[in-house]
This record gives sequence, structure tokens and C-alpha cells, in this order.
Amino acid sequence: MSERLRAIAFDLDGTLVDSAAGVALALNDALARAGLPGFDVAAVRGWIGDGPDALVHRALRASALDGVSPATLAWRLRRDFDAATLRAPAAQGTPYPGVAALLRALSQAHPLVVVTNKPTPLARAVLDAAGLLGHLSAVHGADTPAERKPSPRLIEQAAQGLDLPPAALLMVGDGPADLQAACAAGCRAAWAGWGYGPAPGPAADAWRLDAPQDLLARLQQPAPMT
Repeated sequence: MSERLRAIAFDLDGTLVDSAAGVALALNDALARAGLPGFDVAAVRGWIGDGPDALVHRALRASALDGVSPATLAWRLRRDFDAATLRAPAAQGTPYPGVAALLRALSQAHPLVVVTNKPTPLARAVLDAAGLLGHLSAVHGADTPAERKPSPRLIEQAAQGLDLPPAALLMVGDGPADLQAACAAGCRAAWAGWGYGPAPGPAADAWRLDAPQDLLARLQQPAPMT
């Protein structure tokens, strides 16, 4: 890309914060309402990478229901999961080691925004509770299903809010939907390897980061900035 990188967008869950404990609480609350047993945090962490719909379906498959199709319960569990998530935003995320320092350093030279599939008020509450909100110029949450990544809508919205073309943004995220949204929006992409999502394939046009500090080191190299 010839456009100079001028701003950075971050995914929230699995990129800035480890939300597995809060997701497990919300999921188990929804399962209990349906009369189903819950799962421990380790199991839930392994299911998060592909989004909440996939999470609900995986939990239902793991429940080994007798004579009940998981599809008949999925819509109800997703509704109850969303409601439970909204009830306890402070429980939804612990910053990954190094993330606060990274944002502090990056914010000196770049506007930073969050682009997340969480609703905006919830995303702001999570970031505030995690002590990260003050480093950000804006938070763009998915307030309707159509806005959720892999749709590029939120990245395009973030670029417009900064009065920049999408090509001037870098999207940092752990999941396939983050990288797909970046590609669809025409911006750069970086995979957060410390999160929940699988590594992108070798053909994917994305930086591969093993730790938050790797992003700062990558940005300090002259070649990727042009």
C-alpha cells in the first residue's frame, strides 16, 4: 500500500483484553436458564475465536443433548448470553500483559480506535474497567448485527471519523473476522497471536505478532510505514 499508515484500529476481545472469564460467566448463565450444565473457563476460551454464534453452537454440541436439536435452542441461548453479558461489563476483560504500555506509547504518534462486535456502550464499559479507554480516540461497536465483522462497516466508519481513507489504517485483531474485515475495507491487517483466533494462512496479507510489543517494534521499522 502506498498510503502512509496514520491510525490504528484494535479489536477488543482477544486483542486488548482477555474476556474468557466474563464470557464463561455469561454463557453459563444462559445455559443455566435453559437447564443445561456449564463449562469451565478453559473450555470456553477455546471456543471464543469465531464469535458468539459459533460459541453458542459449540456449547450446545458439547452438551450432548438427547433428542433435542441444538438449532432449536441456539437463538434463545444467544439472546440470554447477550443479556447476561450486558449485566456484568466489568467482568468482561483483563488487559493482556503489555497492552496498556503499548497503547500509551502508540497514542503519542497515532490516533487509536477500537472496532468491536460488542455494542458500543458495553465496549466502552469494558475498556473503562480495564483502564484502557483514556488511550483511545473513539470506540466503534456493532450496535446492529449488520455492522459486525467480517463486515467492513465499522472500519470504514472509524476511518471516516478520523477523516482518513481506510488505507491509512492498520486493523489489529486475533480472529479471522478481523482480518477479513480489514481486507474488505482496504486497510492493513495485523494478527494478534496472543488471542483466541487461529493463525492466518501463509497467503494472508497480515503482519503476524506474537506479543503486543511486537507491534511497536514493527511500526518502528521504516519499510512498513510507506
